[in-house]
Amino acid sequence: MLFSQLCAGCDGPGPSPCRRCTADMRAVGEMAALEPLSGLWAVFAYAGAGRELLARLKYRNQRSCVRWLASAMAATLPSGLAVDAVTWAPTSAKRRRQRGFDQAELLARALSRETGVPFVRLLRRVDEAGQTGRNRSQRFRAPVFAARLASPSAVLVVDDVITTGATLQSAAKSLIAAGAERVDAVVAGATPLPYSTPSARQPSGVATMRAHNRSPAEREPPWM
Repeated sequence: MLFSQLCAGCDGPGPSPCRRCTADMRAVGEMAALEPLSGLWAVFAYAGAGRELLARLKYRNQRSCVRWLASAMAATLPSGLAVDAVTWAPTSAKRRRQRGFDQAELLARALSRETGVPFVRLLRRVDEAGQTGRNRSQRFRAPVFAARLASPSAVLVVDDVITTGATLQSAAKSLIAAGAERVDAVVAGATPLPYSTPSARQPSGVATMRAHNRSPAEREPPWM
């Protein structure tokens, strides 16, 4: 059998990601929320095939997995989650120029299409001085964002990976200061932070959200 598509995680023939790669991913689901976030969810642990998949997206521009990741994010979110807008935590202008794209933006746009919730650019980076000349503590400081005034009431922030959580916390603070009443976040990969997995590989269902509603038959995670 001939395959026109290769797996973005291992270059093997077949869908992206392939069954072998998805079998290597450990589902995460709901994580311990980091203030001021109201809720935080991740698709898989940032290790093994999941880490390789995201690295190839970020550094090799292998985008064939984006739609699958967006579908997996939607399946990880709880049913009935109130969301008025989907946005993302933007990378620095320097990294965007180097790569030619922002992977978190790609995921946010795809998640918007998957759920029907409007995609809106609400955040911009205001710490664009770069890392040169900064000391160690400054380099590991959370990025600073400015949010659009009169932000929607309920916002879902998308990012590719969560490590310390500082980036998403900073984004949430800016959105709340700009008028958002609730900010949730969803990521593809999560490094070892405290999290719970109520049912491994069985996220709670595609988010219905305010702007979208799906039947129970459509809520099966893409890797089941």
